[in-house]
Amino acid sequence: MTAQIPETLLLDGQAVAMMTNPLNEYLALGGPCPEFRSGCTALWRGYVGTWELRDERLYLIELTGTLSTGEPASLESVFPGFGQRVFAHWFSGTVRLPQGKRIQYVHMGYGSRFERDEWLSFQDGVLVDRRVVYNGVAPSGAVASFGPSAMTVFPARRDNPGETP
Repeated sequence: MTAQIPETLLLDGQAVAMMTNPLNEYLALGGPCPEFRSGCTALWRGYVGTWELRDERLYLIELTGTLSTGEPASLESVFPGFGQRVFAHWFSGTVRLPQGKRIQYVHMGYGSRFERDEWLSFQDGVLVDRRVVYNGVAPSGAVASFGPSAMTVFPARRDNPGETP
């Protein structure tokens, strides 16, 4: 699997890369949910969520991507009636926030290593722990990079091969 495009978390007034997909736990519960289309090897899940930590609670505030119907995805696509934000009460787990320069690129999921990782632990969507782990020093010339180094984008599939884009 190609390195994946991270989610985004608004934390302490900053947008940071989030190498965890809390929406996966919700989708695993099996409730009604549209299917997402992936047109890129760096985004197998087919969407990117923007999250916010507000008052020690995790909220999903934006969802972008494409549905299998070809329509753009949004919060309303998954949570009808909740167009502004959704409290992530279903999420109990740890969120990884990479920091600093990349030490090692791993061409798979969120496997790349960075100088530091901040870990946020949640229970039913509420922050219960926050800690930083130091992973080492990046080699000289390394840059901070939280997305994939390369990606392949596939065109949308058309039912009629003769149809122009």
